[in-house]
Amino acid sequence: MAFVLIGVVFLVLRLGGWVKFSESDFMAWVIVLSPFALAVVWWAWADASGFTQKKAMDSLDARKAARREQQMEALGQARPGGKKKR
Repeated sequence: MAFVLIGVVFLVLRLGGWVKFSESDFMAWVIVLSPFALAVVWWAWADASGFTQKKAMDSLDARKAARREQQMEALGQARPGGKKKR
């Protein structure tokens, strides 16, 4: 996501004419569009390596644990793994 945001900032600066990235017009566009290419490479790696799926599973497990703890406390039972309240 950071690569996309950087790319958008570069694109706005380039199209607005506020910053000149290079003397060559071609190289200026290469610099401006390179964060978008890096974002594509990052997403391809993250999907191929399972990084995205692992993050989604970790988030789901955390939500499940929080929901279970909340339900146990609502029933008046001690937190799992914790000491009983007196």
